Amino acid sequence: MQRIYEPENLMEAELLLGMLASEGVKACLQGRDLIGGTGELPAMGLLGLAVDNEQARYARELIDAYNGASPMADDELDSFPDVLDC
Repeated sequence: MQRIYEPENLMEAELLLGMLASEGVKACLQGRDLIGGTGELPAMGLLGLAVDNEQARYARELIDAYNGASPMADDELDSFPDVLDC
């Protein structure tokens, strides 16, 4: 297994795990249990996404595409009529 990415927080990590899984890449999240130690442990580098060596390149490409994506022009709240805008 290779550690391919360090997410900024647990929410980003879970989002990326789901995205990778939807593309057929089995990933594991390293450091999930260390989050509770923030304040006593260094804040950076606790979380890491790891994948099998054979899928590392593809997983990096997917994450790079995710990080480089920008919102769609038509992706505004008006296009989601059942969502409350608080």
